[in-house]
Amino acid sequence: MVTSKPKPTDQPSMQPRALARQHRYVTWLSLSLMSFLALMVLMVYESRWVYPEIQAYFSQTGNLTGQQLSTRARVFLQDAQAELLGDQAEQDALDAALLDIELAYGLADMHIYRREYACAESSLADLDRLGVQLAARNIDRFAAVSMLFAPIQCLTHIEMDQLDRRGAAINDFSESTRQHSQVLTYSSLLIFVMGLVFWWLHERQLRRADRATQETFEWMQRAMRDPLTGIGNRSALHQDVLAKQHQTLGLILVDIDFFKQYNDACGHPQGDTLLRQLATLIGETLEEAKLYRLGGDEFAALLDCPDVATLKRYCHQLMEGLREADFPHPAHPDKKGVTLSVGGSCFVADEATFPYAYEAADKALYQVKTMGRDGWQVTEDA
Repeated sequence: MVTSKPKPTDQPSMQPRALARQHRYVTWLSLSLMSFLALMVLMVYESRWVYPEIQAYFSQTGNLTGQQLSTRARVFLQDAQAELLGDQAEQDALDAALLDIELAYGLADMHIYRREYACAESSLADLDRLGVQLAARNIDRFAAVSMLFAPIQCLTHIEMDQLDRRGAAINDFSESTRQHSQVLTYSSLLIFVMGLVFWWLHERQLRRADRATQETFEWMQRAMRDPLTGIGNRSALHQDVLAKQHQTLGLILVDIDFFKQYNDACGHPQGDTLLRQLATLIGETLEEAKLYRLGGDEFAALLDCPDVATLKRYCHQLMEGLREADFPHPAHPDKKGVTLSVGGSCFVADEATFPYAYEAADKALYQVKTMGRDGWQVTEDA
């Protein structure tokens, strides 16, 4: 008798292929990360390249801060003119104008102004002389206003010149950084595209695994759902209870009264429609609850419930919602619409306590049925 043996090359051939796939995975991922790292290095390098010019622009006191100080000094002098020409008493007007002139003098008394603008020295001297005269009260208001025109004109000249300098600095800065920006743009684009290509090659290696994982997840999701109503099933109920360990929960079991008679009278398609309608009704009435269909015409609701009184309120709320919906039941023995039997229990979530809570809610449901159905009851000692 001849027995076939596996080819000695079969098993070893699998290992090199797996190692090759792993090697490609590591290679593409590494290349992609290295590309993006190179992009970051380039951006940092370009930023440090341009930074000195940025700093030079924004640190130019003569172009920015100086212009702002001259503007504020001019405004103070114009305010002083307004005080002198205003309707205040002369004493008050002179005091207010003197304060504005002193503030303007402090802002305009800058070394850069004295060094670069010929009118600065004479304007400051005029302001100093005017301040002395106002303090001594030996100058009339209109003469003081006239003396302020020359300093205001000088400050306006300084202000406009500083604005021109700032514009020139902006132009120089833009021109000097244009080439750097182009290098950064094109180099970044090239490196970024290379990184994307490497990343796509890396993702292609993972695509099949991701697809298989997604299919598994979707299958698990379907396995936890009731196909008719779209709500959870018994397995989902058990899983959700375990996910809420040590929390106080309320369990409500719902059973449709005389559902068999409804199916016999209206047909199973209409019965399925009623099940979906009731699932929607329970969800809308108990907004905070998670719903489950346990099989046939039995539903369950799980919700946060701090005490039995709250659970009773939920049960009463559910019955009121059903009465408002008024679903017809042509075969109800008591000539009513669709009615429910509801049982509930309150418990602290745990794998050991859940079976007792379920049994307590089921007993409460059974007691409702024995008392004629169309009602609810909560077991308080679950």
